[in-house]
Amino acid sequence: MALTYKEEFIRFMVDSGVLRFGEFTLKSGRRAPYFINTGNYKTGAQLARLGGYYADCIREHGLSADTLVGPAYKGIPLAVAAAVALYEKYGADMNYCFDRKEAKDHGEGGLFVGKQLVDGERVLIVEDVMTSGKALREILPKLRAAADVKVAGMIISVDRMEKGQDSDLSAVQEAKREFGVDVYSVVTMEDIISAIERGIVDGKEYLPAMYEYRKKYGA
Repeated sequence: MALTYKEEFIRFMVDSGVLRFGEFTLKSGRRAPYFINTGNYKTGAQLARLGGYYADCIREHGLSADTLVGPAYKGIPLAVAAAVALYEKYGADMNYCFDRKEAKDHGEGGLFVGKQLVDGERVLIVEDVMTSGKALREILPKLRAAADVKVAGMIISVDRMEKGQDSDLSAVQEAKREFGVDVYSVVTMEDIISAIERGIVDGKEYLPAMYEYRKKYGA
C-alpha cells in the first residue's frame, strides 16, 4: 500500500533521527515519551525531501502567497527548500526572503534578505516546530515594519497538540487567538500516534505512554 505524504514524512523523521521514542525530559520539565530534534537534519538529501513535504502541505491546504518567509535562523533553509520544491513539484515559482537579526545600515540595507516586501504582498511563514510562538512573535513586527503585508499562514513540520504551561490552548491555537494567524502542520501528534498504531513506524511499546501523555497534556 502506498504511503501518504504524511506517513512518508513520519517515517522520514524517524529514519533521520529527528523523531525518537523513549523517555525524555523536555525544556518545559515535562517527561515525554517522544522527542523531536530538527537539528538532526543535516544533509542536502534530507533538506530536499523536507522541502518537498512542506510543499505538499502548502498544496494540500490550497494556500497561495507571493513570498515564503523564513525566520532566522532555522526557517531560512526551510523557506529556501520549500520554494525549490514548490517549483520542481508543482510549477509554482514563489519568492522567498528571510530576516536579519539586526538591520543592515549600509549597502542595500533593510531587515530582509531576498525578496523586498511591498504593500499588499501575501506571505507564508515557514518554520520547523512551534513550542511557544516565539518565532512568530518576533517575525510579525519585522514584517509589518517592512510593508503592509498579508500573512496567509504559517507552515510548521509538527503540531505537538500540547497545551502550554499557562494555558489550555496549544501553541498553534494560541497563535490564532493572539495574532489571527492560521498555522498548518505537515503532521500532528495524532498522525504520529496513528502511524505507530498502523505499523508505519516502530514504537508500539510506547503507545500506552503516548496515550497517557496526550490525556494529560493534549490540547
